[in-house]
Amino acid sequence: MDGRSDSLHDLLVIGGGINGAGIARDAAGRGLSVALVEAGDLGGGTSSASTKLIHGGLRYLEFYDFGLVRKALKEREVLLDIAPHISWPQGFVLPQGAGARPGWMVRAGLFLYDRLARRRAVPGSARVDLMNDRAGRALADKSVTAFRYWDGWVDDARLVIANCQDAAARGALILPRNAAVSATRQDDIWQVTLADARRLAARRIVNAAGPWAGEVARQVLGLNDAPALKLVQGSHIVTRRVHLGRDAFMLQQPDGRIIFILPYEHDFSLIGTTEKTIDAPGDAAVGDDEVDYLLAAANRGLARPLSAADIVHRFVGVRPLVLEPGKGERETTRDWRIVEHDGMAALTVIGGKLTTYRLLAEDVLARVASGKRGWTATAPLPGGDVPRRAGQDGQSAFREWLNQLTAAQENYDPKLVRRLAHTLGTAAVPLLEAGLGPNIGGMFEAELQHYRDREWAATAEDVLWRRTKMGLHIGVAGRQAVARWFGEASDEPPAQAELPLTHRFDRPR
Repeated sequence: MDGRSDSLHDLLVIGGGINGAGIARDAAGRGLSVALVEAGDLGGGTSSASTKLIHGGLRYLEFYDFGLVRKALKEREVLLDIAPHISWPQGFVLPQGAGARPGWMVRAGLFLYDRLARRRAVPGSARVDLMNDRAGRALADKSVTAFRYWDGWVDDARLVIANCQDAAARGALILPRNAAVSATRQDDIWQVTLADARRLAARRIVNAAGPWAGEVARQVLGLNDAPALKLVQGSHIVTRRVHLGRDAFMLQQPDGRIIFILPYEHDFSLIGTTEKTIDAPGDAAVGDDEVDYLLAAANRGLARPLSAADIVHRFVGVRPLVLEPGKGERETTRDWRIVEHDGMAALTVIGGKLTTYRLLAEDVLARVASGKRGWTATAPLPGGDVPRRAGQDGQSAFREWLNQLTAAQENYDPKLVRRLAHTLGTAAVPLLEAGLGPNIGGMFEAELQHYRDREWAATAEDVLWRRTKMGLHIGVAGRQAVARWFGEASDEPPAQAELPLTHRFDRPR
Protein backbone atom coordinates (compact mmCIF):
# COMPACT_ATOMS: atom_id res chain seq x y z
CA MET A 1 0.00 0.00 0.00
CA ASP A 2 2.90 2.38 0.70
CA GLY A 3 5.58 3.37 -1.73
CA ARG A 4 9.31 3.50 -1.28
CA SER A 5 10.80 3.93 2.19
CA ASP A 6 14.20 5.37 1.28
CA SER A 7 16.31 6.40 4.25
CA LEU A 8 16.51 9.97 2.91
CA HIS A 9 13.39 11.72 1.61
CA ASP A 10 13.22 14.89 -0.41
CA LEU A 11 10.14 15.94 1.54
CA LEU A 12 8.56 14.95 4.85
CA VAL A 13 4.98 16.10 5.35
CA ILE A 14 3.69 16.29 8.92
CA GLY A 15 -0.09 16.07 8.96
CA GLY A 16 -2.47 13.71 7.18
CA GLY A 17 -5.41 16.02 6.66
CA ILE A 18 -6.47 17.30 3.26
CA ASN A 19 -3.63 19.82 2.97
CA GLY A 20 -0.92 17.30 3.88
CA ALA A 21 -2.46 14.64 1.62
CA GLY A 22 -2.68 17.06 -1.29
CA ILE A 23 0.92 18.17 -0.84
CA ALA A 24 2.16 14.56 -0.66
CA ARG A 25 0.27 13.63 -3.83
CA ASP A 26 1.51 16.60 -5.81
CA ALA A 27 5.11 16.15 -4.65
CA ALA A 28 5.18 12.42 -5.39
CA GLY A 29 3.79 13.06 -8.86
CA ARG A 30 6.61 15.52 -9.53
CA GLY A 31 9.17 12.81 -8.80
CA LEU A 32 10.10 13.75 -5.24
CA SER A 33 10.73 11.11 -2.60
CA VAL A 34 7.98 11.79 -0.07
CA ALA A 35 6.97 10.60 3.38
CA LEU A 36 3.80 11.65 5.21
CA VAL A 37 3.31 11.10 8.94
CA GLU A 38 0.09 11.60 10.87
CA ALA A 39 -0.56 11.26 14.60
CA GLY A 40 -3.95 9.62 14.13
CA ASP A 41 -6.11 8.37 11.29
CA LEU A 42 -5.81 10.03 7.90
CA GLY A 43 -8.35 12.83 7.78
CA GLY A 44 -9.22 12.14 11.40
CA GLY A 45 -9.48 15.80 12.43
CA THR A 46 -10.82 18.83 10.61
CA SER A 47 -10.80 17.09 7.23
CA SER A 48 -13.57 14.68 8.18
CA ALA A 49 -15.58 17.20 10.20
CA SER A 50 -16.35 19.89 7.63
CA THR A 51 -19.69 20.88 6.09
CA LYS A 52 -18.42 18.95 3.03
CA LEU A 53 -18.88 21.75 0.53
CA ILE A 54 -16.68 22.65 -2.40
CA HIS A 55 -17.70 26.22 -2.98
CA GLY A 56 -16.56 29.70 -3.78
CA GLY A 57 -17.98 31.11 -0.56
CA LEU A 58 -20.96 33.25 -1.50
CA ARG A 59 -20.88 35.08 1.82
CA TYR A 60 -17.20 36.04 1.37
CA LEU A 61 -18.36 38.51 -1.29
CA GLU A 62 -19.71 40.64 1.56
CA PHE A 63 -16.14 41.12 2.74
CA TYR A 64 -14.87 41.90 -0.79
CA ASP A 65 -12.66 38.80 -0.82
CA PHE A 66 -13.11 38.48 -4.59
CA GLY A 67 -9.73 36.85 -5.17
CA LEU A 68 -10.45 33.96 -2.82
CA VAL A 69 -13.96 33.50 -4.23
CA ARG A 70 -12.74 33.50 -7.83
CA LYS A 71 -10.01 30.91 -7.32
CA ALA A 72 -12.33 28.75 -5.19
CA LEU A 73 -15.01 28.83 -7.90
CA LYS A 74 -12.48 27.75 -10.52
CA GLU A 75 -11.30 24.98 -8.24
CA ARG A 76 -14.86 23.83 -7.63
CA GLU A 77 -15.04 22.77 -11.27
CA VAL A 78 -11.65 21.04 -11.07
CA LEU A 79 -12.63 18.92 -8.07
CA LEU A 80 -15.98 17.96 -9.56
CA ASP A 81 -14.04 16.76 -12.61
CA ILE A 82 -11.21 14.80 -10.97
CA ALA A 83 -13.26 13.21 -8.17
CA PRO A 84 -16.71 12.61 -9.72
CA HIS A 85 -17.40 9.48 -7.66
CA ILE A 86 -17.34 11.36 -4.32
CA SER A 87 -18.55 14.79 -5.43
CA TRP A 88 -21.43 16.34 -7.33
CA PRO A 89 -23.08 19.71 -8.02
CA GLN A 90 -25.39 20.71 -5.19
CA GLY A 91 -28.33 23.08 -5.51
CA PHE A 92 -29.07 25.54 -2.68
CA VAL A 93 -32.36 27.31 -2.12
CA LEU A 94 -31.95 30.72 -0.47
CA PRO A 95 -35.25 32.12 0.90
CA GLN A 96 -35.56 35.86 1.39
CA GLY A 97 -37.56 36.08 4.63
CA ALA A 98 -37.76 38.82 7.25
CA GLY A 99 -34.37 39.91 8.51
CA ALA A 100 -32.56 38.57 5.45
CA ARG A 101 -30.10 40.52 3.35
CA PRO A 102 -31.83 42.89 0.92
CA GLY A 103 -33.04 41.24 -2.26
CA TRP A 104 -30.99 43.57 -4.48
CA MET A 105 -27.84 42.56 -2.58
CA VAL A 106 -28.55 38.85 -3.02
CA ARG A 107 -29.34 39.24 -6.73
CA ALA A 108 -26.16 41.23 -7.27
CA GLY A 109 -24.12 38.71 -5.30
CA LEU A 110 -25.49 35.77 -7.27
CA PHE A 111 -24.94 37.58 -10.57
CA LEU A 112 -21.31 38.13 -9.62
CA TYR A 113 -20.96 34.60 -8.22
CA ASP A 114 -22.12 33.10 -11.52
CA ARG A 115 -19.64 35.14 -13.52
CA LEU A 116 -16.46 35.18 -11.47
CA ALA A 117 -15.36 31.87 -12.97
CA ARG A 118 -16.20 29.64 -15.93
CA ARG A 119 -18.90 27.07 -15.17
CA ARG A 120 -19.15 23.68 -16.81
CA ALA A 121 -20.59 21.17 -14.34
CA VAL A 122 -22.43 23.71 -12.19
CA PRO A 123 -25.60 25.50 -13.38
CA GLY A 124 -26.29 29.18 -12.86
CA SER A 125 -28.64 30.76 -10.32
CA ALA A 126 -32.35 31.43 -10.86
CA ARG A 127 -35.40 32.76 -9.04
CA VAL A 128 -37.61 30.14 -7.37
CA ASP A 129 -41.40 30.13 -6.94
CA LEU A 130 -41.72 28.34 -3.59
CA MET A 131 -45.48 27.94 -4.03
CA ASN A 132 -44.89 25.64 -7.01
CA ASP A 133 -41.35 24.35 -6.52
CA ARG A 134 -40.76 21.07 -4.67
CA ALA A 135 -38.29 22.74 -2.34
CA GLY A 136 -41.06 24.94 -0.96
CA ARG A 137 -42.80 21.97 0.66
CA ALA A 138 -40.29 21.93 3.49
CA LEU A 139 -40.41 25.67 4.16
CA ALA A 140 -42.74 27.45 6.54
CA ASP A 141 -43.21 30.57 4.43
CA LYS A 142 -43.79 29.74 0.80
CA SER A 143 -44.72 33.30 -0.17
CA VAL A 144 -41.25 34.81 0.20
CA THR A 145 -38.88 35.40 -2.66
CA ALA A 146 -36.24 32.70 -3.06
CA PHE A 147 -33.29 31.93 -5.28
CA ARG A 148 -31.59 28.71 -6.28
CA TYR A 149 -27.86 28.75 -6.79
CA TRP A 150 -25.30 25.98 -7.16
CA ASP A 151 -22.09 24.86 -5.53
CA GLY A 152 -20.62 21.40 -4.97
CA TRP A 153 -20.58 18.66 -2.32
CA VAL A 154 -17.72 16.28 -1.59
CA ASP A 155 -17.06 13.45 0.85
CA ASP A 156 -14.23 15.20 2.70
CA ALA A 157 -12.74 12.14 4.42
CA ARG A 158 -12.68 10.14 1.21
CA LEU A 159 -11.02 13.03 -0.61
CA VAL A 160 -8.15 12.71 1.88
CA ILE A 161 -7.89 8.95 1.31
CA ALA A 162 -7.93 9.32 -2.48
CA ASN A 163 -5.06 11.81 -2.35
CA CYS A 164 -3.07 9.53 -0.05
CA GLN A 165 -3.73 6.53 -2.29
CA ASP A 166 -2.46 8.38 -5.33
CA ALA A 167 0.57 9.63 -3.41
CA ALA A 168 1.38 6.06 -2.34
CA ALA A 169 0.90 4.74 -5.87
CA ARG A 170 3.46 7.30 -7.01
CA GLY A 171 5.99 6.21 -4.40
CA ALA A 172 5.13 8.11 -1.22
CA LEU A 173 5.46 6.51 2.20
CA ILE A 174 2.22 7.06 4.16
CA LEU A 175 2.45 6.51 7.93
CA PRO A 176 -0.76 7.16 9.88
CA ARG A 177 -0.92 6.72 13.68
CA ASN A 178 2.75 7.58 13.99
CA ALA A 179 3.30 11.12 15.20
CA ALA A 180 6.51 13.05 14.68
CA VAL A 181 7.78 13.62 18.22
CA SER A 182 11.13 15.36 17.61
CA ALA A 183 13.19 16.74 14.73
CA THR A 184 16.74 18.03 14.61
CA ARG A 185 18.96 19.41 11.84
CA GLN A 186 22.25 17.64 11.16
CA ASP A 187 24.40 18.58 8.15
CA ASP A 188 21.42 20.26 6.46
CA ILE A 189 19.28 17.13 6.87
CA TRP A 190 16.28 16.80 9.16
CA GLN A 191 16.43 13.77 11.44
CA VAL A 192 12.90 13.01 12.63
CA THR A 193 11.92 10.56 15.36
CA LEU A 194 8.41 9.09 15.26
CA ALA A 195 6.23 7.84 18.09
CA ASP A 196 7.20 4.22 17.42
CA ALA A 197 10.92 5.18 17.63
CA ARG A 198 11.32 4.92 13.86
CA ARG A 199 13.63 7.55 12.38
CA LEU A 200 13.20 9.32 9.06
CA ALA A 201 15.59 11.68 7.30
CA ALA A 202 14.43 14.45 4.99
CA ARG A 203 15.92 17.37 3.12
CA ARG A 204 12.85 19.50 3.77
CA ILE A 205 9.81 19.43 6.08
CA VAL A 206 6.33 20.76 5.45
CA ASN A 207 4.31 21.25 8.62
CA ALA A 208 0.67 20.81 7.59
CA ALA A 209 -0.69 19.79 10.99
CA GLY A 210 -3.77 22.00 10.81
CA PRO A 211 -4.93 23.09 14.29
CA TRP A 212 -1.70 21.66 15.71
CA ALA A 213 0.61 23.48 13.27
CA GLY A 214 1.84 25.93 15.89
CA GLU A 215 2.41 23.15 18.40
CA VAL A 216 4.36 21.09 15.85
CA ALA A 217 6.46 24.10 14.85
CA ARG A 218 7.42 24.85 18.45
CA GLN A 219 7.57 21.46 20.13
CA VAL A 220 8.69 19.17 17.28
CA LEU A 221 10.69 21.42 14.98
CA GLY A 222 11.93 23.82 17.65
CA LEU A 223 10.83 26.88 15.65
CA ASN A 224 9.11 29.88 17.20
CA ASP A 225 8.33 32.00 14.16
CA ALA A 226 5.07 30.38 13.06
CA PRO A 227 2.23 32.95 13.20
CA ALA A 228 -0.53 32.58 15.74
CA LEU A 229 -3.65 30.67 14.77
CA LYS A 230 -7.25 31.50 15.45
CA LEU A 231 -9.01 28.23 16.27
CA VAL A 232 -12.71 28.26 15.45
CA GLN A 233 -14.84 25.22 16.16
CA GLY A 234 -17.73 24.36 13.92
CA SER A 235 -20.41 22.03 15.26
CA HIS A 236 -22.85 20.07 13.09
CA ILE A 237 -25.90 17.99 13.81
CA VAL A 238 -27.41 15.21 11.72
CA THR A 239 -31.17 14.79 11.92
CA ARG A 240 -33.92 12.80 10.32
CA ARG A 241 -34.42 13.95 6.73
CA VAL A 242 -36.47 17.12 6.42
CA HIS A 243 -37.82 16.33 2.92
CA LEU A 244 -35.53 18.58 0.94
CA GLY A 245 -35.63 16.66 -2.31
CA ARG A 246 -32.20 17.17 -3.82
CA ASP A 247 -31.84 20.79 -2.74
CA ALA A 248 -30.01 22.12 0.26
CA PHE A 249 -31.18 25.23 2.09
CA MET A 250 -29.10 28.26 2.96
CA LEU A 251 -30.94 30.07 5.75
CA GLN A 252 -30.04 33.62 6.76
CA GLN A 253 -30.15 34.35 10.48
CA PRO A 254 -30.99 37.52 12.44
CA ASP A 255 -27.40 37.72 13.72
CA GLY A 256 -26.08 37.98 10.15
CA ARG A 257 -24.83 34.39 10.00
CA ILE A 258 -26.10 31.66 7.69
CA ILE A 259 -26.63 27.96 8.26
CA PHE A 260 -26.93 25.14 5.76
CA ILE A 261 -29.40 22.25 5.77
CA LEU A 262 -27.99 19.63 3.41
CA PRO A 263 -29.38 16.30 2.18
CA TYR A 264 -27.09 13.75 3.79
CA GLU A 265 -26.65 10.05 3.25
CA HIS A 266 -30.09 9.73 1.60
CA ASP A 267 -32.00 9.33 4.87
CA PHE A 268 -30.74 12.30 6.88
CA SER A 269 -30.07 16.03 6.87
CA LEU A 270 -26.83 17.72 7.90
CA ILE A 271 -27.20 21.09 9.65
CA GLY A 272 -24.28 23.40 10.29
CA THR A 273 -22.26 25.15 11.21
CA THR A 274 -21.50 27.19 14.29
CA GLU A 275 -18.43 29.39 14.72
CA LYS A 276 -16.96 29.54 18.21
CA THR A 277 -13.40 30.55 19.10
CA ILE A 278 -11.55 28.07 21.32
CA ASP A 279 -8.09 28.07 22.91
CA ALA A 280 -6.86 24.59 21.93
CA PRO A 281 -7.99 21.78 19.60
CA GLY A 282 -8.68 19.51 22.53
CA ASP A 283 -11.25 21.98 23.86
CA ALA A 284 -13.59 21.34 20.93
CA ALA A 285 -16.91 19.74 21.83
CA VAL A 286 -20.48 20.08 20.59
CA GLY A 287 -22.09 22.30 23.20
CA ASP A 288 -25.75 22.25 24.13
CA ASP A 289 -25.89 25.94 23.30
CA GLU A 290 -24.67 25.20 19.78
CA VAL A 291 -27.24 22.45 19.32
CA ASP A 292 -29.95 24.85 20.46
CA TYR A 293 -28.66 27.50 18.05
CA LEU A 294 -28.67 25.13 15.07
CA LEU A 295 -32.15 23.82 15.84
CA ALA A 296 -33.53 27.35 16.28
CA ALA A 297 -31.81 28.49 13.07
CA ALA A 298 -33.27 25.59 11.09
CA ASN A 299 -36.72 25.98 12.59
CA ARG A 300 -36.93 29.61 11.51
CA GLY A 301 -37.31 28.30 7.99
CA LEU A 302 -38.82 24.82 8.23
CA ALA A 303 -42.51 24.02 8.03
CA ARG A 304 -42.12 21.09 10.41
CA PRO A 305 -39.89 22.06 13.34
CA LEU A 306 -37.08 19.81 14.50
CA SER A 307 -36.37 18.97 18.11
CA ALA A 308 -33.46 17.40 19.98
CA ALA A 309 -35.23 14.04 19.59
CA ASP A 310 -34.67 14.24 15.83
CA ILE A 311 -30.87 14.39 16.18
CA VAL A 312 -29.13 11.10 15.37
CA HIS A 313 -25.51 12.25 15.24
CA ARG A 314 -23.35 15.27 16.00
CA PHE A 315 -19.76 16.16 15.30
CA VAL A 316 -17.35 19.04 15.69
CA GLY A 317 -14.27 20.17 13.80
CA VAL A 318 -11.78 22.99 14.22
CA ARG A 319 -10.80 25.48 11.54
CA PRO A 320 -7.21 26.69 11.95
CA LEU A 321 -7.52 30.24 10.62
CA VAL A 322 -4.87 32.90 10.18
CA LEU A 323 -5.12 35.22 13.19
CA GLU A 324 -6.17 38.69 12.04
CA PRO A 325 -6.43 41.02 15.06
CA GLY A 326 -9.67 42.96 15.22
CA LYS A 327 -11.64 40.61 12.98
CA GLY A 328 -14.42 38.31 14.13
CA GLU A 329 -14.98 34.71 13.11
CA ARG A 330 -17.07 35.64 10.06
CA GLU A 331 -14.61 38.24 8.76
CA THR A 332 -11.41 36.22 9.23
CA THR A 333 -10.03 35.08 5.88
CA ARG A 334 -10.33 31.44 4.83
CA ASP A 335 -7.29 31.81 2.58
CA TRP A 336 -4.02 30.11 3.45
CA ARG A 337 -0.63 31.40 4.49
CA ILE A 338 2.71 29.65 4.03
CA VAL A 339 5.51 30.51 6.44
CA GLU A 340 9.05 29.78 5.28
CA HIS A 341 11.30 29.26 8.30
CA ASP A 342 14.48 31.08 7.29
CA GLY A 343 17.50 28.86 6.81
CA MET A 344 15.73 25.76 8.12
CA ALA A 345 14.40 24.08 4.94
CA ALA A 346 10.97 23.96 6.55
CA LEU A 347 7.53 25.40 5.79
CA THR A 348 4.46 25.77 7.97
CA VAL A 349 1.06 25.89 6.27
CA ILE A 350 -1.86 27.53 8.05
CA GLY A 351 -5.43 28.33 7.07
CA GLY A 352 -7.00 27.32 3.79
CA LYS A 353 -10.29 25.75 2.70
CA LEU A 354 -11.23 22.24 1.69
CA THR A 355 -12.08 23.61 -1.76
CA THR A 356 -8.64 25.08 -2.40
CA TYR A 357 -6.42 22.36 -0.93
CA ARG A 358 -4.99 21.47 -4.36
CA LEU A 359 -4.03 25.10 -5.05
CA LEU A 360 -2.40 25.28 -1.64
CA ALA A 361 -0.36 22.20 -2.53
CA GLU A 362 0.71 23.82 -5.80
CA ASP A 363 1.80 26.90 -3.86
CA VAL A 364 3.93 24.74 -1.57
CA LEU A 365 5.48 22.82 -4.47
CA ALA A 366 6.27 26.07 -6.31
CA ARG A 367 8.53 26.85 -3.35
CA VAL A 368 10.15 23.44 -2.87
CA ALA A 369 10.23 22.09 -6.45
CA SER A 370 9.94 25.16 -8.65
CA GLY A 371 11.45 23.47 -11.70
CA LYS A 372 8.78 20.77 -11.90
CA ARG A 373 5.40 21.36 -13.49
CA GLY A 374 2.07 21.03 -11.74
CA TRP A 375 -0.10 18.16 -12.91
CA THR A 376 -2.97 17.52 -10.48
CA ALA A 377 -5.61 19.73 -12.13
CA THR A 378 -6.33 17.22 -14.89
CA ALA A 379 -5.38 13.87 -13.33
CA PRO A 380 -8.40 12.01 -11.90
CA LEU A 381 -8.07 10.83 -8.33
CA PRO A 382 -8.20 7.07 -7.65
CA GLY A 383 -11.77 5.90 -8.08
CA GLY A 384 -12.61 8.77 -10.39
CA ASP A 385 -10.67 7.34 -13.32
CA VAL A 386 -13.76 6.31 -15.29
CA PRO A 387 -13.67 6.06 -19.10
CA ARG A 388 -14.29 9.39 -20.84
CA ARG A 389 -15.08 10.36 -24.38
CA ALA A 390 -13.10 13.18 -25.89
CA GLY A 391 -14.13 16.43 -24.23
CA GLN A 392 -16.39 14.74 -21.70
CA ASP A 393 -16.33 16.06 -18.14
CA GLY A 394 -15.93 13.82 -15.12
CA GLN A 395 -19.48 14.19 -13.78
CA SER A 396 -21.23 13.06 -16.96
CA ALA A 397 -18.65 10.31 -17.53
CA PHE A 398 -19.21 8.97 -14.04
CA ARG A 399 -23.00 8.93 -14.48
CA GLU A 400 -22.66 6.91 -17.68
CA TRP A 401 -20.17 4.53 -16.08
CA LEU A 402 -22.38 4.04 -13.02
CA ASN A 403 -25.42 3.20 -15.14
CA GLN A 404 -23.38 0.66 -17.08
CA LEU A 405 -21.97 -0.85 -13.88
CA THR A 406 -25.42 -1.19 -12.32
CA ALA A 407 -26.73 -2.92 -15.43
CA ALA A 408 -23.71 -5.23 -15.60
CA GLN A 409 -23.94 -6.25 -11.94
CA GLU A 410 -27.51 -7.50 -12.16
CA ASN A 411 -26.99 -10.08 -9.41
CA TYR A 412 -26.55 -7.30 -6.84
CA ASP A 413 -29.09 -4.90 -5.43
CA PRO A 414 -28.65 -1.69 -7.46
CA LYS A 415 -28.61 0.33 -4.22
CA LEU A 416 -25.59 -1.66 -3.04
CA VAL A 417 -23.78 -1.21 -6.34
CA ARG A 418 -24.40 2.52 -6.22
CA ARG A 419 -23.27 2.78 -2.60
CA LEU A 420 -19.99 1.08 -3.34
CA ALA A 421 -19.50 3.07 -6.56
CA HIS A 422 -20.06 6.39 -4.79
CA THR A 423 -17.62 5.29 -2.09
CA LEU A 424 -14.88 3.51 -4.02
CA GLY A 425 -15.44 4.56 -7.60
CA THR A 426 -13.72 2.21 -10.05
CA ALA A 427 -12.23 0.22 -7.15
CA ALA A 428 -15.72 -1.18 -6.55
CA VAL A 429 -15.52 -3.26 -9.74
CA PRO A 430 -12.99 -5.91 -8.59
CA LEU A 431 -14.82 -6.27 -5.27
CA LEU A 432 -18.14 -6.90 -6.97
CA GLU A 433 -16.65 -9.27 -9.51
CA ALA A 434 -14.79 -11.33 -6.89
CA GLY A 435 -17.75 -11.47 -4.51
CA LEU A 436 -18.33 -9.46 -1.36
CA GLY A 437 -18.25 -12.33 1.11
CA PRO A 438 -20.17 -12.55 4.40
CA ASN A 439 -22.42 -9.79 5.63
CA ILE A 440 -20.83 -8.15 8.68
CA GLY A 441 -23.52 -6.15 10.43
CA GLY A 442 -24.79 -4.58 7.21
CA MET A 443 -21.41 -4.22 5.53
CA PHE A 444 -19.46 -6.91 3.68
CA GLU A 445 -16.20 -8.58 4.51
CA ALA A 446 -14.60 -7.73 1.16
CA GLU A 447 -15.18 -4.01 1.63
CA LEU A 448 -13.89 -4.12 5.22
CA GLN A 449 -10.77 -5.86 3.96
CA HIS A 450 -10.40 -3.19 1.28
CA TYR A 451 -10.56 -0.35 3.80
CA ARG A 452 -8.05 -2.13 6.03
CA ASP A 453 -5.59 -3.25 3.35
CA ARG A 454 -5.79 -0.40 0.83
CA GLU A 455 -7.00 2.61 2.81
CA TRP A 456 -5.10 2.38 6.11
CA ALA A 457 -8.22 1.74 8.23
CA ALA A 458 -7.33 0.18 11.57
CA THR A 459 -10.48 0.53 13.67
CA ALA A 460 -14.23 0.27 13.32
CA GLU A 461 -14.49 4.04 13.78
CA ASP A 462 -12.18 4.59 10.79
CA VAL A 463 -14.59 2.63 8.61
CA LEU A 464 -17.96 3.59 10.10
CA TRP A 465 -17.41 7.34 10.23
CA ARG A 466 -14.60 8.24 7.80
CA ARG A 467 -14.10 5.67 5.02
CA THR A 468 -17.89 5.44 4.97
CA LYS A 469 -20.79 6.91 6.94
CA MET A 470 -22.32 3.49 7.52
CA GLY A 471 -22.37 4.16 11.25
CA LEU A 472 -25.54 6.13 10.58
CA HIS A 473 -27.25 3.26 8.74
CA ILE A 474 -26.51 -0.08 10.35
CA GLY A 475 -27.56 0.57 13.94
CA VAL A 476 -25.88 -0.40 17.17
CA ALA A 477 -25.84 -4.15 16.39
CA GLY A 478 -24.16 -3.51 13.05
CA ARG A 479 -21.60 -1.18 14.56
CA GLN A 480 -20.81 -3.81 17.19
CA ALA A 481 -20.37 -6.47 14.48
CA VAL A 482 -17.89 -4.28 12.60
CA ALA A 483 -16.03 -3.60 15.86
CA ARG A 484 -15.75 -7.35 16.48
CA TRP A 485 -14.39 -7.85 12.97
CA PHE A 486 -11.60 -5.44 13.85
CA GLY A 487 -11.00 -7.32 17.10
CA GLU A 488 -12.40 -4.54 19.25
CA ALA A 489 -14.67 -4.77 22.25
CA SER A 490 -17.55 -2.40 21.52
CA ASP A 491 -18.30 0.12 24.28
CA GLU A 492 -21.74 0.83 22.85
CA PRO A 493 -24.40 -1.16 24.73
CA PRO A 494 -27.76 -1.87 23.09
CA ALA A 495 -29.46 0.57 25.45
CA GLN A 496 -27.73 3.42 23.61
CA ALA A 497 -29.16 2.48 20.26
CA GLU A 498 -31.59 5.40 20.17
CA LEU A 499 -29.27 8.02 21.67
CA PRO A 500 -27.46 10.58 19.50
CA LEU A 501 -23.90 9.62 18.60
CA THR A 502 -21.29 12.28 19.28
CA HIS A 503 -17.81 12.49 17.84
CA ARG A 504 -15.42 14.90 19.54
CA PHE A 505 -12.62 16.55 17.65
CA ASP A 506 -9.53 15.63 19.67
CA ARG A 507 -5.85 14.97 19.19
CA PRO A 508 -5.51 11.34 18.10
CA ARG A 509 -3.66 9.12 20.51
